[in-house]
Amino acid sequence: MDDDTKPTEAQADESIAVADSAAMLAAVSAERDALADQLLRLRAEFENFRKRAERERGEFTEFATMEAVRAVVPVLDDFERALKMESADKEYARGMELIYQRLLETLKKLGLEAIETEGQKFDPALHHAVEMEKTGRVEDHTILYQHQRGYSFKGKLLRPAIVKVAVEP
Repeated sequence: MDDDTKPTEAQADESIAVADSAAMLAAVSAERDALADQLLRLRAEFENFRKRAERERGEFTEFATMEAVRAVVPVLDDFERALKMESADKEYARGMELIYQRLLETLKKLGLEAIETEGQKFDPALHHAVEMEKTGRVEDHTILYQHQRGYSFKGKLLRPAIVKVAVEP
């Protein structure tokens, strides 16, 4: 009787071992799949973080540049006023003009753009009217004179132009 039960016990042990191996294989496969999924999610999350950090760094750089240019714009105004004054020393005036042009070109390379005004229609998003003149010479709300130049920086308004606007009499 011992001989009959031994093969049955061996078969049972073998069946249990196969079942345990199959269960272990399924568990390991499930864990592998979960880890692979986690790896993909972490890679995607890291890529999103990298892109966000790069975008924020670019935005910060652009903001810092815009603020630096904003601080220099009054110097351009001073140059423009100085260049309108007559000077007895023509070489000095020419040197001032060259410095002004070089500064303006450098700021343009950074993204500064002058806002065109004279002869244009008044746009409250770009212009600040400080004076109105009743006239029939031009259309209503046409800019007649620019008191102070306005600037934009890479498409964003930096400073509105201060202007004199025509109104119908």
